[in-house]
Amino acid sequence: MALKVIGSGFGRTGTKSIKDALEFLGFGPCHHMYEIVENLDQLPSWQALVKGQRRDLENIFEGYTSQVDWPGAHFWQQSMTAFPDAKVLHSVRPPEKWWASFDKTIGKLLDTYPSMDIPPPMRELLDMSRDFIGAQTFGGNYRDREAAIAAFEQRTADVRATVPSERLLVFDVAEGWEPLCAFLGVAVPDVPFPHHNLRADFWEVLGGEPT
Repeated sequence: MALKVIGSGFGRTGTKSIKDALEFLGFGPCHHMYEIVENLDQLPSWQALVKGQRRDLENIFEGYTSQVDWPGAHFWQQSMTAFPDAKVLHSVRPPEKWWASFDKTIGKLLDTYPSMDIPPPMRELLDMSRDFIGAQTFGGNYRDREAAIAAFEQRTADVRATVPSERLLVFDVAEGWEPLCAFLGVAVPDVPFPHHNLRADFWEVLGGEPT
């Protein structure tokens, strides 16, 4: 099995909703950060990738038909090479709305998790996330609004400049089923588009938002 859809968008761009939508349309299982949380045996391979070590992405994504969210989105260019027939789905949202969500969830978590009571494997996952998100993606400025938004917008510019237009969909979940289904060549389902992973959902996985 090879990836048919590569997600290049940052976390907090509706990636959990997109995961559910892709799986509903038959492009599942879809890899997402939650897949690592639920299958921590995946963590060593991702840690190696984040450290710059070579790993076979076909093995890492074995059993998955699509991928969205971090950490997979961090390696979108490598995935394009590993899966040359896959389409690239770049999830976006208005930058200010993205920042408001990111700052109150992932950004806050990367600052507060060292003092939280969490199991060692989850701490390792968060250590890795602080490396590739906080340091590599945002240059350490992930709590700086202007710097973070600049990195967010730069990712979209990089994807647009790199991915052939016929292989790319820049997608906001607010657009619903139609552009996604047209891009994937499938019929539009007669059900509401999924809507998940609000701020409360994010913190529920970790036992509640720290004060």
